[in-house]
Formats: sequence, C-alpha cells, structure tokens
Amino acid sequence: MIRIENVSRVYTGRRGHGDVPALDGISLEVAAGQIVAVVGPSGCGKTTLLELICGLQRPDAGLVESAPAALMPQRDLLLPWLCAADNACLALRVRGVGRADALAQVQPWFERLGLSGFERTRPSELSGGMRQRVSFLRTLLAGKPVLALDEPFASLDALTRAEMQQWLGSALAAERQPRTVVLVTHDVEEATLLGDRVVVISPRPGRVVADLPVSLPRPRVRTDPAVVELRARALEALGVPA
Repeated sequence: MIRIENVSRVYTGRRGHGDVPALDGISLEVAAGQIVAVVGPSGCGKTTLLELICGLQRPDAGLVESAPAALMPQRDLLLPWLCAADNACLALRVRGVGRADALAQVQPWFERLGLSGFERTRPSELSGGMRQRVSFLRTLLAGKPVLALDEPFASLDALTRAEMQQWLGSALAAERQPRTVVLVTHDVEEATLLGDRVVVISPRPGRVVADLPVSLPRPRVRTDPAVVELRARALEALGVPA
C-alpha cells in the first residue's frame, strides 16, 4: 500500500541561511489495512514524511509509492461559516456529490461517531474533541484508501486527548473496509495505544531508528505491562529515559 525507499528531503535555505535536511535515507513499507504510528521529536521530519506520502511534496532522492491518501492536519481547519455537517461533507462535494445527497451520506456517520444532534452546529460552538471528530470524518469521506493523520490530538488537553485516542482506536477498528493509516505523533504512549507498528524517527535529519511490531489486542490500557514495556522500548530508541 505504501513503499518508501531510501528517501531524503532537504529544504533549501534562503537569505543566507543554510539548507535544512529534513529526512535522510528513510525506508518504510506499510501493508494494506495496517496502522503505523510514527513517533519522533519535534522537527524530525514527521510532517514532511506524511506530505511525501500524500504527494504534496517530492523527495530529493529515493522512491515514494503510495495508494491515494487523504491528509488530516494537526489543526482541524474547519470552515467557520459552515455547520458541522457541511464541513464533514466537503470531500463529497468536491467529488461532485450534490449537497442533499452528501448530507444524507454524512448523517449515519454523525450517529456512529457520537456527534448526533450537532449537525447544524458551527465549529465555534463545538468542543475541541468534537471538532477533531468532524475533521476526521471529512478525511474519512474523501474515500482514499490511505489516511495520513498528522498529530490529530496535539492541541487538545490531556483528558480530551486520552478520550479521543480511545475513540479513534474504536472508530478505525469498526471500519467495514479498514483503511491503511499512518499516524504521526510526538506522544509515545499514543503510538503504543493505536499502532500495529511503532516506527521511531531520530532527531533531524529524520532516520528510522526502530520499527516495533505491536501484537496487542484493542482496546489497549495504558497500565498493561505489555504497553508499558513497548513504551519503554520506544523511548529507549529515542534516547529518552522511560
């Protein structure tokens, strides 16, 4: 589904600043239906990696092959003048679906994702968690086989983030046709709770320093000794004490 082979990406410096190497020789394969959590420190090239997968950037060296991908950015980017339902169905409208048909397709999803009753609500009146669910639904309805999620819960408070992590794990597991997911996060615990694999990226320029398989059933509990051990292994790969 996704093949990344020996990829490097360098941002050209401007006004006397030197070039900035973002990624250096990254190789990664993701099978269909797999959830891969990519974890690493800020500035290590995680977002660059997602944008390469989505075709928004091109590598300076190496090969990137991916099925069509939909990107969910860190900020929800909901349009403030549209209600939640109209925001969610934007991807359908772009694909040529009429508004009435698009809203009819969105309605069952609002019930499934715990948003029923908020269809006509403007983004400013929604909680942070609700806004992220609408943003996720918009990404899902783009109909792409690959979902690229860029730190989707980073802007939420700790309590809401924990709730959304549980919710996302359940939402992905309930998909009738499971998507391939690349989830970028700086939160090691989030990676261990959601991923089928945890890929650890080094500080810039980003390189893969560990690729940890996760065979634990979902839902996962933070205090499970196996989750704690996996978190410790990921932190060790990052050079951070557990």
